[in-house]
Amino acid sequence: MNSLTEENYLKAIFHLIDDEQNVTINELSKFLGIKMPSVNSMIKKFSQKNWVIYESYKPIKITDKGRIEAARVVRKHRLTEMFLVDKMGFGWENVHEIAEQLEHIQSEIFFDKMDEILNYPKIDPHGEPIPDKDGNIINQDFSKLSECIIGDKVTLRSVTISTDDFLNYLNQRELSLGIEIEILSIEKFDSSFTILFNNKKESLSKMVCEKLLVTKK
Repeated sequence: MNSLTEENYLKAIFHLIDDEQNVTINELSKFLGIKMPSVNSMIKKFSQKNWVIYESYKPIKITDKGRIEAARVVRKHRLTEMFLVDKMGFGWENVHEIAEQLEHIQSEIFFDKMDEILNYPKIDPHGEPIPDKDGNIINQDFSKLSECIIGDKVTLRSVTISTDDFLNYLNQRELSLGIEIEILSIEKFDSSFTILFNNKKESLSKMVCEKLLVTKK
């Protein structure tokens, strides 16, 4: 049975690892808001469990065993978020903190039943993929809205940040997953976008556009 602290570390590693399955102690320290000596101590424990390969002054490399353990924590979190939205009527802006608490329930049967009730969803309410029980995750070939050009017609598929403030910002503009968007213009000065969706125009900053993931039609 993994502790709450271990699961928080595993989830952080899942979010931070690069394409080579590496992450640095410094990145973990900043992400978790924990001092580096404490992070070093925990990673040494992870190395003993064969979750990571740890060498002093080198990036941490997550093992297959560690990747599966990390994906299972993320799976519990994202399944919970989906259950709260789909079955309990919560808004997508209200589920992260609740899921943070429920993701540490250790009963595998509990989350298996949740998965069954939801009919085995592949994505959470924010468009992020839900790992399966073996840690496998679907590949999402999305582009940032900020990478699009004038005239492109796209569909909003995911958001890369799920803070309450950002999701409320999108709610106020009636932007939700599945919305079809056309890029009308891009401001040269600040790279802000003017978009058309649901027969209305909206201006979005470059920062917002970088956090919206889309597929082109």
